[in-house]
Amino acid sequence: MGTCTLCERNSPDISQALSVCLACIRRRPQEAMDIATRVHRQSRLEFGLPLRPPDDPEGVHCRICMNRCRIPANKSGYCGLRRNQNGRLAGVTTTSGKLSWYHDPLPTNCVADRVCPGGTGCGFPQYAYRRGPETGFKNLAVFFQGCSFNCLYCQNWHFRNETLAAPFHSVEELVADADEQTSCICYFGGDPSPQIPFSIEASKQAREKATGRILRICWETNGSLNSDRLDQMMEIALQSGGCVKFDLKAWDPVLHRVLTGVSNQATLDNFRRAAEKISERPVPPLLVASTLLVSGYIDPQEVAAIAEFIAGLNPDIPYNLLAFHPQFLMSDMPVTSKALAMECLQTARDGGLTRVRLGNEHLLS
Repeated sequence: MGTCTLCERNSPDISQALSVCLACIRRRPQEAMDIATRVHRQSRLEFGLPLRPPDDPEGVHCRICMNRCRIPANKSGYCGLRRNQNGRLAGVTTTSGKLSWYHDPLPTNCVADRVCPGGTGCGFPQYAYRRGPETGFKNLAVFFQGCSFNCLYCQNWHFRNETLAAPFHSVEELVADADEQTSCICYFGGDPSPQIPFSIEASKQAREKATGRILRICWETNGSLNSDRLDQMMEIALQSGGCVKFDLKAWDPVLHRVLTGVSNQATLDNFRRAAEKISERPVPPLLVASTLLVSGYIDPQEVAAIAEFIAGLNPDIPYNLLAFHPQFLMSDMPVTSKALAMECLQTARDGGLTRVRLGNEHLLS
């Protein structure tokens, strides 16, 4: 049970840590943002991460993601992965990153599992080994230990313990584990955005090693990378039979900032840009979207706006509504209710989308 600082209402749909309700975020945006900003900064302080994207006029400019950090001397960017060392960027590079990986037997619990070759065999024989699920093959799941967002409900928040402490790994180490039974590589995290040059280089080397066989490349991302990197990523996914999965966290720009600490403008712009590629390979789907139904904050109004946006680009883009599991600073919140999930599912369909589904249904209350 949380209490809203602005309206003093008590409700299980109000996060104690955030202490502001959805209604007040919409009615009193500036006051809500002031409260949320303090929460975000405190949450980052505990992990030794910069409280905000640095913007030092004399700093070194990092152009990898939408935060556009200008990093002061001997300090790091917002993601914590790159530092200004003697006037040059140091830390993760195109060939050295902070990540971990493991093999996941196919079919796997992927956001795109119901539309991808690994889960369904769609695109056979060009992009899939079998007409149905690729049982016997595996996905190389690559987790990046850093992020360009600061989601208060982060489902994988423990990566923050590794952002500064984790050892570096090389592209060669990762690619060496892409064996002949590996039919896809999927990058997630954290988020791939701050280390997108590494993932692109690893993808190129892995595909070269796999010449003559199927090796799909996929990304699951918040979409905050620079547009030139997005183009490279989309091309690799397009040619390999993979897909790019965008996590569209919220539509309302204030709500997005309250929940994630940053703007959603780059994400929406990049999603629109990515959608332009869909006609080049309709099957299997190149672009997939998802939204986590965060209890108390992501409601049918948000889903309706997101669905309308997606449908306006292409109504056949697969859209996944995911059940929320309480994590990080919002661990006091309830799991997504079945009633909310079903209402959001119908709302997305009413918005014109033809391929909507619920994920993580076992979590629904």
